Amino acid sequence: MKPLPLFLAVAFVLSWLVALPLWLRGGLDTPLVQVLGALMMFTPTLGTLAAWRASRTPFRVWARETGLTLGERKGRTLLLVLAAWLGVPALVAVSIALSAALGLLSLDLDGLSLYRSQLQAANVPVPDDLTTGIVVQLVVGVVAGPLLNAIPSLGEEWGWRGYLVPRLTSTRGVVAGLMLSGLIWGLWHAPLTLLGYNYPNLGAGAALYFTGFCVVAGVVFGWLRLRSGSVWPAVVAHGALNAIAGFVLVLGDAAEPPNLALAGLTGIVGWVLLAVCGAVLLKVFPVRAPSAENPATGQTTSA
Repeated sequence: MKPLPLFLAVAFVLSWLVALPLWLRGGLDTPLVQVLGALMMFTPTLGTLAAWRASRTPFRVWARETGLTLGERKGRTLLLVLAAWLGVPALVAVSIALSAALGLLSLDLDGLSLYRSQLQAANVPVPDDLTTGIVVQLVVGVVAGPLLNAIPSLGEEWGWRGYLVPRLTSTRGVVAGLMLSGLIWGLWHAPLTLLGYNYPNLGAGAALYFTGFCVVAGVVFGWLRLRSGSVWPAVVAHGALNAIAGFVLVLGDAAEPPNLALAGLTGIVGWVLLAVCGAVLLKVFPVRAPSAENPATGQTTSA
């Protein structure tokens, strides 16, 4: 089997095998959901390793071509790492503010009633001063979240952005390749999203809905990959997203819980925000597709 089909086969088949216990034992209510979800994040890396073996490329070359290095311009890569580290929380904050301004999200910043109700439902003692705890969580999420999530985020990003994005953009062009990579990334989540993951009110429809989010987010993450020639800015962006995106549930009002299909970064508001962000990045800081002869190496236009 050729490397690209092998990569996809390994990533998708193993993701279903890892998630199978959830389908057999109570779905997302199973205590194993967090553990299995984290393990599932490493299946794209296993797909990348399978593709490497099939390609017979020396690993040092493969590591460089799939973005494990800092790219040709290390200073630019480090700046993009910092931009991803701070930019994703900023996008989450803007999405929450826009959702509230549009009447799609009712905030309870004083009582934090939705967060309080979540703690009570989980039989967790509710501290007297919730606000201080939330501020600490927010600071830790912004400052340390990308670092704490780095290993599982790399598990996904080495496959989707490190390996897949350069290959698709080299054959289909930048925009089409980035969107297709996001589509594949979203469909890969199906073992979880068909159970309602991220959008519990949508049931199996969450699979289609989250795929839409992955398409627009994949453009931004893929731009980071191509602009830097490295996978690390996308790893940081992914880690920051996982650490901070759920704060829409912390700040909401228990009397009017947010509709996650509409509010926050993973809702429609966030889709539009990410689509605008991706379009601006591609326009102002353009990237070009890697050459077909060396599709794994991200290249950028001079700036």
